[in-house]
Amino acid sequence: MKNLTTAKALALGACIALGACSEPSQIDEAQSQDAKENFKEVYTSISTQRITNDIKTLASDEFEGRLPTTEGEKKTLEFLTTELSEAGFMPGNDGSFLQAVDLVQITANDDMTLRMGSNEFAYKENMVVGSKREVDTIDLSDSEVVFLGYGVNAPEYDWNDYSQVDVKGKTVIVLVNDPGYAAPDSGKFQGSTMTYYGRWSYKYEEASRQGADAVFIVHETAPASYGWSVVANSWSGPQYGLLSPDQGESRVKIEGWLSREAALAVFAEAGLDFDAEKQKALEGPYAKALDLTASVTVKNSIETSKSYNVFATLPGSERPDEHIIYTAHWDHLGKDESKDGDQIYNGAHDNATGTAAILEMARAFASLETPPKRSISMLIVTAEEQGLLGSKYYAENPVIALDKTVANINMDAMNVLGKTRDVSVVGMGKSELENYLREAAANQGRVLTQEDRPEAGYYYRSDHFSFATLGVPALYAKGGNQPIDDETAQYRKRMNVIVTGCYHQVCDQYRDNWDLGGITEDTQLLFEVGFDVANADSWPAWNPSSEFQR
Repeated sequence: MKNLTTAKALALGACIALGACSEPSQIDEAQSQDAKENFKEVYTSISTQRITNDIKTLASDEFEGRLPTTEGEKKTLEFLTTELSEAGFMPGNDGSFLQAVDLVQITANDDMTLRMGSNEFAYKENMVVGSKREVDTIDLSDSEVVFLGYGVNAPEYDWNDYSQVDVKGKTVIVLVNDPGYAAPDSGKFQGSTMTYYGRWSYKYEEASRQGADAVFIVHETAPASYGWSVVANSWSGPQYGLLSPDQGESRVKIEGWLSREAALAVFAEAGLDFDAEKQKALEGPYAKALDLTASVTVKNSIETSKSYNVFATLPGSERPDEHIIYTAHWDHLGKDESKDGDQIYNGAHDNATGTAAILEMARAFASLETPPKRSISMLIVTAEEQGLLGSKYYAENPVIALDKTVANINMDAMNVLGKTRDVSVVGMGKSELENYLREAAANQGRVLTQEDRPEAGYYYRSDHFSFATLGVPALYAKGGNQPIDDETAQYRKRMNVIVTGCYHQVCDQYRDNWDLGGITEDTQLLFEVGFDVANADSWPAWNPSSEFQR
């Protein structure tokens, strides 16, 4: 590691801490140097072996795939709270390490037909339909259909499709992604980099805010970044959510998808060319009544359950009411007893790696001779795999008030492919946290690079996003794609095939031949970022171009 900056050393020094004069005494200089040396010692003590041991434990068959509300959860919670307590962190939630999260599981009966005009579409073949409303039966009957372009209301981009028509009580059809994707050189939105306005979840939320009865997103593989099979498999069967005070009444009645083929048929019946209407939607806010109606009945079965987030805190030395919160999700997919052979989804990469890293980081912060000025909190959440539910619940029911939450730093599916020369920033350009990341990366001789596929919107697919939506600057970064040397490059080429193929499969298991040097490097990196933010004079802000800055 290169020498830390003078600013960092002074941030820990007694002179600044006490607001003393600009020329510190020899005693103050000695204290500052001691603090600097202590930080370096702790930084270098971050241990690959301890990270490895924790991954092996969390991903062992004993933990049964860490599915929420199972015996696997009980074992996971016991392990995490024990390790955090032994590290020196305190229970962060009114004397407890746990925060209860009430979950609801809604399963739609697949015996349904969607009618749009004279077209009839079968479940999972050309449409998928569901509802967040916690009631047995939801009827959409002869609802007027409107094409609403991208279904976006984005003041900072001077774009509001909803300004064209009142959609209360109507069914809207919208396009996937945002206008920048289809016209990357137009200057609209952020070009090929997806904004939150391109995410399917935003489309449903905005339609709900606007009072629509139903919203259907037209699936197309390229702008969605996944095929129809993902829609058919992921949005059918049991769908998890958070219990809501209004039983989902504030959501639209129906949330669904249409295949491109279905959309072509619907638009054709309305006397319109779907691709021509897409082009019009690119030119500016757009709405077009289709003079058709939509009808479908959804019958739900509903179950409730309880799971837990883990929350632990190391109080700050000067501003303990202000917190930097690290996140990782402990949960995975459990086990499938209908499978022959291996039945356990061990979730070693996703996300025993991030959970192990957060434990090692807790040990590092707790071993500093003087804690950072601001508090450091570790939030290890449940039900990420069911739609970021644990982090969403925390953000809506925070233990630490959001106006006292300085920043969030997230760790998910960390780098098992060896050390890299670069750091991949997911959602690059969002906030001033990247300034701290850039400095910490430079201290490792590394540079920041943009994620591989910014058009896929990965910034909106992990737990930091729950903080971002409520205004807390959030960072998601991990090892990049430039291997440190030729040997690592060859290892990376072999192992990347396995890791990619084992995503959400039973083969996502700990492997003795993993090179976890990259995880150690990234744990040190994010430890330094949090340390710097915790000792900074000011809070990091969103960049003006971010959709979260308002």
